[in-house]
Amino acid sequence: MTTNVTAVKKDKRNWRDVFRAFGRAHKKASVQLESSAPLLNHLNELRMRVFKAFLALMIATGISFIFSEQVIGYLATPIGGMSKLVSIELTENIAIFMKVSLLGGFVLAMPVIVYQVMAFILPGLKSNERAWLLIMVPFATLLFAGGVAFTWFVMLPAAIPFLTNFMGITTQVRPENYFEFVTSLMFWIGVCFEMPLVIMFLAKMKFVTAKQLAGGWRYATVVMAIIAASVTPTVDPVNMGLVMAPLMGLYLISIVLAAIVGRG
Repeated sequence: MTTNVTAVKKDKRNWRDVFRAFGRAHKKASVQLESSAPLLNHLNELRMRVFKAFLALMIATGISFIFSEQVIGYLATPIGGMSKLVSIELTENIAIFMKVSLLGGFVLAMPVIVYQVMAFILPGLKSNERAWLLIMVPFATLLFAGGVAFTWFVMLPAAIPFLTNFMGITTQVRPENYFEFVTSLMFWIGVCFEMPLVIMFLAKMKFVTAKQLAGGWRYATVVMAIIAASVTPTVDPVNMGLVMAPLMGLYLISIVLAAIVGRG
């Protein structure tokens, strides 16, 4: 009888220990969940921002379907119009139409995409960092647009006649090749025009100084020559010079901006 009572007491203690262990584990899990709540909130906000940006892109792409044909005709102006292009694949024209529509949608949705990115980043920045970001985003847009405009009004009118009439051989240009060439050239020249902002950011982070940039102009010239040779669609020095000239000017502007930032 005594043995049975002792066994019952041990069972009660075992169950009591189990419940206590469960309570400790539950309390610990609750503390960990509360500590990870901010991270989960940030991830949820990121998911919503990405979804809104993607939705804006889809809507803008649907809108761009309306005027994609006009955009394609305008982009074909430097080569002499759509009649100068020869399609050799059955689905090539549809593929070009879809690519240009997506590109137009991306351009239309860019304000919404930039807003979603900034709305996610700004709360975690200091007041002075927010001011710098708000200044840099519009200037980055303007510089990129300047690079695109330079490509359209200066580079393409010089490059396309050279490429199509080289050695007097008749060139039949495919739409896919032509539009990929034009859009890629606009994009990379636009990226190159972002150099002042990149250098200003590096100067703000104390990685470079205006004095170092001014003293290393020879090395910068070599680097810009390599960039111009990579971006330029032709191998002649005239078109390379057309790219190098604005890059040199942008490098001088970068030195001035680095000096201004360095004093702050």
